[in-house]
Amino acid sequence: MVLVSVVIPLYNKKNYIGRTIRSVLMQTIEDFEIIIIDDGSLDGSGDVAKTFLDSRIRLFRQENQGVSAARNNGVRNARADFIAFLDADDEWLPDHLNTLLRLRNEYSFAGAFTTAYTILEPNGKMRSARYRAIPANPREGLIPNYFKSATLGDSPLNSSSVGIPKIIFNEFGGFPEDEWWGEDTDLFGRIALKYPIAFSWVGGVIYHWDATGRVCGRPSLKPEPFVITAQRVLSTEQLTESARKDLKEYSARKELYRAASHLYVGNKTKARNILKETHTDYFKSRKYFLSIISKLPGSIIRLILGPYFFSQP
Repeated sequence: MVLVSVVIPLYNKKNYIGRTIRSVLMQTIEDFEIIIIDDGSLDGSGDVAKTFLDSRIRLFRQENQGVSAARNNGVRNARADFIAFLDADDEWLPDHLNTLLRLRNEYSFAGAFTTAYTILEPNGKMRSARYRAIPANPREGLIPNYFKSATLGDSPLNSSSVGIPKIIFNEFGGFPEDEWWGEDTDLFGRIALKYPIAFSWVGGVIYHWDATGRVCGRPSLKPEPFVITAQRVLSTEQLTESARKDLKEYSARKELYRAASHLYVGNKTKARNILKETHTDYFKSRKYFLSIISKLPGSIIRLILGPYFFSQP
């Protein structure tokens, strides 16, 4: 059995998939397989993947069902008991898989493992992810509070940085297949509610926010799936006061983004209702800002909020 199954969902990424595959083949460990799920690409992405003749690469094709279905299908076909995920337009640095395996060996009781990632922005600038509430030393360890970290900064878990034991993935039913937005953070959040998350500051991923066709930065009008999960947990489970606050603030950040989305598309009444129902201590100024601009004409709102959406990795 191989040590790691690398699952790559592929849909219309002809210009990027070659770079992505090469970054896996350049890993410092060799005992892995690459499972590529071509989710009905129309641009010949699968044909590009087929040009790589490495026997560790397995290509599957399916009718277009969405990224979650592609990832879940990849896990079903995985031979390893540890799954590393990589989007078809991102890339890994050579020691990424080795770092994930080291974390797993050291913190075998954790539910997910991740390395630090770097973001390549649309303007061509490279920046490190803005992590918060994660100790700088030691360089590797458990995140003290996943939801606080994800609330105050960039998410510690990323769909191209995370490794998940197959048994944990199956325990939570994989990625929700009826969602186009927040499907990854929903799974990560559900895991983090039950298990610790292991993190390494050794950077292993380049997140290509500059790539075309990404869903990040688009207005989202529905509640993210994990917001629904958090509401259920808050209403049915016993939590410490600090855990309750962190979960509420994490949800509030996502709901404020949804309020901004409704403002951007002209749904002022809906946006105001979301703002009224969202209670936050961390983001009071953001909530106040959105409340104020909700009184402006739609054309001005779109002008103001355009950079807001395009600054969301």
